Amino acid sequence: MPDVIMPRLSDTMTEGILSSWLKNEGDEVHRGDVLAEIETDKATMELEAYEDGILTKIVVQEGATVPIGEVIATIGEPGDSVGSAAAEPPEKFDAAAPDVAGHGPDSSTPVAPSDVRVRATPLVRSLAREQGIDLSTVHGSGPGGRIIRADLADLDTTSAVAQPTLPAPKHPSALVDKSAPVDKPASAAQQTPAAAVLPAGKDDEKIPLTAIRRITAERLTQSAAAPHFHLTVVVDVAPLLRFRAEVNTQLAADGVKITITDLLIRACAVVLRAHPEVNAAWGGDHIVRRGHVNIGIAVAIDDGLIVPVVRDADRKTAREIGVEARELAGRARAGRLTPDEFSGGTFTISNLGMFGISEFTAVINPPEAAILAVGSSVETPVVRDGQVTVTTTMRLTLTVDHRVIDGATGAQFLRDMVRVIEEPLRIVV
Repeated sequence: MPDVIMPRLSDTMTEGILSSWLKNEGDEVHRGDVLAEIETDKATMELEAYEDGILTKIVVQEGATVPIGEVIATIGEPGDSVGSAAAEPPEKFDAAAPDVAGHGPDSSTPVAPSDVRVRATPLVRSLAREQGIDLSTVHGSGPGGRIIRADLADLDTTSAVAQPTLPAPKHPSALVDKSAPVDKPASAAQQTPAAAVLPAGKDDEKIPLTAIRRITAERLTQSAAAPHFHLTVVVDVAPLLRFRAEVNTQLAADGVKITITDLLIRACAVVLRAHPEVNAAWGGDHIVRRGHVNIGIAVAIDDGLIVPVVRDADRKTAREIGVEARELAGRARAGRLTPDEFSGGTFTISNLGMFGISEFTAVINPPEAAILAVGSSVETPVVRDGQVTVTTTMRLTLTVDHRVIDGATGAQFLRDMVRVIEEPLRIVV
């Protein structure tokens, strides 16, 4: 019988939450039918059947967290027996963490507590080994008492860390893979102190993290490791506003309306094409200059933030960008983005100007090297030719990864952004 497994639905996904089953055991299913909704690290997505048949068994119940590749259901032929209850999927051997010395434990030597009899996902076992946690002390909240990743996140690790009883080797260097890079201890400035956690009061509410909120926190922490710096410019946005009004008048008959964000996406695409050193990423021991200009748009959703991507924005008109951006934002808020719609970004724009925020600094969306924060448009007195006049200005703040982009490079990028915004015909050339 064909197995239905937890698929990889995004480039950063390691596990998914089975939000809901849309089919019941015994139901007839056809290729393309939606079987279930899966909450990933990016969005809630639909899981489709790839075979015709009968849903003979639901292996994983709603609400369970499942590593990618594990069986969650089976599809059989008409007449096959139908399971009456969810069963626990078989444990998988985790080959990702072999014994360091290449031998089994010596029965004459005391060993640290083992987790071989504990019900836990392979991902949890790997994390427990990395963190030195004895899984036998952890209470599992998954199906059948299975330990899931969230249980480790909520754990008081001071009581669960396995206390090693193995004697220290006489020659520790024998256990080191000399071909792998050795991380140097971080300096005091680089080390991130653990966040203080206040005990919950009787009137406090403890809100479990969704997959999206958890991965957002992880990626923000990852981003914090990059050396950020910020550059801000004030741009006269009045010419762009006039240009937008003229374009929307021309497009009114087609029912199309272009926003300032659409024009800024197009402006960024034009300038990024001229500054490939900004359309780049940190690769550890090298810098990657992207071959495409794929611009992400930060979209707030109910339980976090997601960044759908307008691909090849430098090859699209402002009108095409506007139509696509609205479709992507709508699908993002409905939790219906497909993996290719929120991956592969090379640069991100975050616009909080619509909320009246005049200026802010955004956090880089790794592995990208820069993000542009857009503030609100405000009427501002300016001096021109010795005369005071009023125009509409906007603040743009570029946050960059200093490992990839130098200050002068970021300044040149912003200089050209100002030029394109104040001379908007450059957007369509």
